[in-house]
Amino acid sequence: MAIRNSSFVFGVSVSDYNFIGREQETRQLKLNFEEGVNTIIISPRRWGKTSLVQHARKKINSDVITVYVDIFGCKSEYEFYNTLVEALLKQTASTLQLWMDNARGFLARLSPKISFAPEPSSEFSIALGITPKTHSPEEILNLAESIAEKKGKRIVICIDEFQQIGEWSDSVTIQKRLRSIWQHQKNVSYCLFGSKKHMMSDIFQNKKMPFYQFGDLMFLPRIPTSTWVEYIVSHFAERQRSISEDLASQICNLVDGYSSYVQQLAWHVFSLTDEGDTVTTEHIMYAQKSLVDSCELLFLEQTNPLTEYQMNFLRAIASGVKDGYGNANIREEYNLGSASNITRLKEALVNADLIESDGRKLQFTDPVFALWFKKRFMN
Repeated sequence: MAIRNSSFVFGVSVSDYNFIGREQETRQLKLNFEEGVNTIIISPRRWGKTSLVQHARKKINSDVITVYVDIFGCKSEYEFYNTLVEALLKQTASTLQLWMDNARGFLARLSPKISFAPEPSSEFSIALGITPKTHSPEEILNLAESIAEKKGKRIVICIDEFQQIGEWSDSVTIQKRLRSIWQHQKNVSYCLFGSKKHMMSDIFQNKKMPFYQFGDLMFLPRIPTSTWVEYIVSHFAERQRSISEDLASQICNLVDGYSSYVQQLAWHVFSLTDEGDTVTTEHIMYAQKSLVDSCELLFLEQTNPLTEYQMNFLRAIASGVKDGYGNANIREEYNLGSASNITRLKEALVNADLIESDGRKLQFTDPVFALWFKKRFMN
């Protein structure tokens, strides 16, 4: 029995039936992977970076091995090394025996703990226990090059949430160490991407930082509304529901074209209908409310630690003020404190990933957060 595709997918990377657009970006990324060009992908969160990388991985030729590593939970250099090596060893071998063959020399000073899930088809998990006493950073970071040479294939290591490196103790020294080794490797290249645009930009676009000009910078644009409209209309039609192009476009506009949110809002609308139904404006409005309400706990966690001045700064942005926050009349209207306080407020809210700079103007990083904030604090 065939498995039915989900009409709309969010919260995880999408592929095949739910992956749309990005033809040029896929082509460029595939070429970079195959030609050994380091790639850095920068965009706002929820624009589909992970989905793009996973999509491109499926397109490359068999002479290239790709390894995907998510380092969101890594809080230190050696946590990163353990995560990197586990992913590298597991994803360059098709079986446990091959994995052990690849790992034999590297693991000589370790006692790895390997565990299996009860289901025979499940993957095994590994606790390596790599420490500064067992392996130097140079040994760890050159392991991929050694495996690539042994296999006679190129390896591409795709590291998700790479901005985490900027939060580690002595981060710049670690970045220098990584680049000094990675830039000399002949058979391994890297695709580095993450969910915090301002931190990724600082790591890769700041001339003073070690990873400046490390590779090909890809700035993801929004997927065009016209592409989304075709996708939404066709996916509703395939489930015997009808939605007009105007209302499909409205779904995109309400969430500013952010890929994950377009999928999520479209799903909320879809869930309100049955076979034979036609989507109405009322469906859209109710679905928008459901989407905003479903994010409330997350947004409360983000705003609870904020000071009164920081909340007032967000109110100013929500009211449509884009710049000129240091002007006396704006500071007085929104109670922002002294002129010298403005820079601190901006930096704190950018670091909290609540606002970002679009040129000289400030805006919310998350369009659904903006809707929620206005609803909760501006009425």
